Amino acid sequence: MSETLWAPWRMDYILSPKDQSCCFCLPDNHLGPLPERLVLYSDALCLLIMNLYPYNNAHLMAAPRRHVATLALATASERAALINLAARATEALDQAMAPHGYNLGINQGEVAGAGLVEHLHFHITPRYLGDTNYMTVLAETRVIPEHLRATYDKLVGLFN
Repeated sequence: MSETLWAPWRMDYILSPKDQSCCFCLPDNHLGPLPERLVLYSDALCLLIMNLYPYNNAHLMAAPRRHVATLALATASERAALINLAARATEALDQAMAPHGYNLGINQGEVAGAGLVEHLHFHITPRYLGDTNYMTVLAETRVIPEHLRATYDKLVGLFN
């Protein structure tokens, strides 16, 4: 018997032109949220963006504004701002989503799993008891229970 997993929202992505620019690079003069890019927050040093291909619901990424590839190349101010923004993100997620825990980390370099090696970013992934199920284990498929835009709308007001 064949099973069908419907994902009609994927058609927009499949048919859309693919942007080759860095998803973390924003216009120099832009501060604050940017809904069309899923940016929840940005200031002079860092930004917080929703992961378009999340590991779990409300998977966020914090990145320096400056296009820098490694933590060692970031300035001390950028590193401090990055970790402070990650902490602020967990506080907002606690308030809006009430996760049971988090995976927090940086994948630096392709061999370490970085999908975008040219621009350093910090993953903030909320975790819930029971969020790994048979779909992930047997079908290698993630089930994200809420649309990205609905999650964005829940979170954006908590950062501005």
